[in-house]
Amino acid sequence: MAEPLGWVAMVLHAHLPFVRHPEHPDALEEAWLYEAMAECYIPLLDRLERLAEEGVPYHLSFTLTPTLAAMLRDPLLQERFRRHVALMQDLGRRELHRTRHHPELHRLARFHADHWDRVALLYHDRYRGDLITPLARLQEAGRVEILASAATHGYLPLMDVVPQAVEAQIAVGVHAYRELFGRQPRGFWLPECGFHPGHDQILRRHGVEYTIVDAHGLLFGQPRPPHAVYQPVVTGAGLAVFGRDWESSKQVWSATEGYPGDPAYRDFYRDIGWDLDWEYIKPYLRAGIRGNTGFKYHRITGPTPHKELYDPDAARERARVHAGNFVFNRAKQVEYLAGGMDDPPVVLAPYDAELFGHWWFEGPDFLEDVLRFMAANPSVRTTTPGRHLDRLTQLALVEPTLSSWGYKGYNEVWLEGSNDWIYRHLHKAAERMVELARRFPEAQGLQRRALNQAARELLLAQASDWAFIMKTGTMVEYARRRTVEHLERFHTLYHDLLRGTIDGYRLGLLEERDNLFPFLDYRVYAPQPVPAPQAAGG
Repeated sequence: MAEPLGWVAMVLHAHLPFVRHPEHPDALEEAWLYEAMAECYIPLLDRLERLAEEGVPYHLSFTLTPTLAAMLRDPLLQERFRRHVALMQDLGRRELHRTRHHPELHRLARFHADHWDRVALLYHDRYRGDLITPLARLQEAGRVEILASAATHGYLPLMDVVPQAVEAQIAVGVHAYRELFGRQPRGFWLPECGFHPGHDQILRRHGVEYTIVDAHGLLFGQPRPPHAVYQPVVTGAGLAVFGRDWESSKQVWSATEGYPGDPAYRDFYRDIGWDLDWEYIKPYLRAGIRGNTGFKYHRITGPTPHKELYDPDAARERARVHAGNFVFNRAKQVEYLAGGMDDPPVVLAPYDAELFGHWWFEGPDFLEDVLRFMAANPSVRTTTPGRHLDRLTQLALVEPTLSSWGYKGYNEVWLEGSNDWIYRHLHKAAERMVELARRFPEAQGLQRRALNQAARELLLAQASDWAFIMKTGTMVEYARRRTVEHLERFHTLYHDLLRGTIDGYRLGLLEERDNLFPFLDYRVYAPQPVPAPQAAGG
């Protein structure tokens, strides 16, 4: 097959904060994971496997953050998800009975009941509760490229006050990737695309070949990149850097111009969990509080409180039309760019994975159609950042500038009036963790366990999600509580270690509750970090 005029590298960033509450059988926040699994991760895997089985040539990139991977592999959360799916299947059966005399509603009830039955079939029978292995198989087959990311999605530019804290987030993230996939990651997703000059050196020290920044991170770099964001550059440390393409992003992301706002698509906010009689719907709501069930019978309709009933067939056709438009626009884009470039351009298009299916219900259909259409297009086809790098022999030397993909492009989302109070506490805890690593260079037994748990609590407190939630104003109390609780646990362990009064029982409870990163070595906070051991097969 002849080489196209250009390439599109779509990157789906799959991330959720570590939300695991064994102490609560019905924690509201765990629904974030179950919704993403049922509406996004499982449907996406299903469609990618179908394309592979049909022999459709495609390439797609994912980031799978360590916190999300830890939750997907956690037996407690796996079992709770199974119970959640069974409960939704029961709701589907009740909805079929309730709507039996209303043909339009009955059709929609059948559509949603079938969705949950499909989720159950895939999760139980095909994947056997394991969503990581099928994604790894797609990577081994050369269809998917998976990027590593920071341990707990810490926003690295604001952690640079204590450089070892940045080092730890990156080192643990790379080690977690090796544990999952038995190989060294080529690419690394910077949380929130947050780049800080100098962090390229840390990434290279841990074997990372490339990362991604927002467009202005490259365009305002020194010197200005010769091909804007349409070819990667290389930093002085030897890290390849790709820039985000705004045009392809806007068509999917924009609330006013993007595809997901089309009137035909399913309305995210209208759900039977809010609409139906309390006594009827109560058994299917978490913690007995009204919320979303995933049974949504209305379409967006327009900027009006009145919502028309959803038509799945019309929405599916609309997704196909939008996919065709997306591919057409990318073809025209690379045709224009190719005229002024020696090598074929690459359009780097990153998105939050959860957009496809959760926020935009028809997103997995759209993505499947995009991959099908691009496979048949002579001008533009899909690639991954790693595959594109392999095609190039020379990169321009550019030092990117401080940047993120957040509002206004820098640090404001994670550092403003609602959340700025957290940083003096996070920096102090990071300084103390470095102190502990220096003070106890060869700890063993209970002392070593306490040091490792202190590192876990610090990493969890550093998650960018908590500052983001405080900024957006949703679930603020939960975000504040998570930040404070992890810091309190850290400081308790810190003082216990200095006094030699470690409570083994209390430590065991913390290890059971915050149980991610079983491989964690606290010495990653030492001035000269101990190299992470290679996973089996790595």
